[in-house]
Amino acid sequence: MTPERERVELVHLPIRGDTDLTVIRHQVRSLARLAGFGLVQQTKLVTAASELARNTLLHGGGGEAEIRVLDGPDGPGLRVIFTDSGPGIPDVERALQDGFSTANGLGMGLGGSKRLVQEFRIENPPEGGARVTIASWAASFPARYGV
Repeated sequence: MTPERERVELVHLPIRGDTDLTVIRHQVRSLARLAGFGLVQQTKLVTAASELARNTLLHGGGGEAEIRVLDGPDGPGLRVIFTDSGPGIPDVERALQDGFSTANGLGMGLGGSKRLVQEFRIENPPEGGARVTIASWAASFPARYGV
């Protein structure tokens, strides 16, 4: 993970139903825009967050999203942590493979989400459930791709 200082902006949102997924998408987009993310970066981050929030609801039985705006050494970023108290992700490596699905979907969710962000981590805490952390940095996209 990239070293950073956490800003004051911190939002905790419940994930209990479909309406919460919409709230999370709007909140991630709003904070990304305020942090200086371009439209493409916002869309990638919102897409990843939407998929992970949906997974939290469907596979974890609901949970919480924690959204933080960060001050990194190269500029602002956004970190989103999804937690649930479901069964966890028993085979993380397999779950990240394209085409793997436990819900009869396309199996692009976790792997696709990972490709859309700059930092991605899955944990199965000892107390149970799953914790998926994603982060992206507003300044790193242009620097990395010469834009």
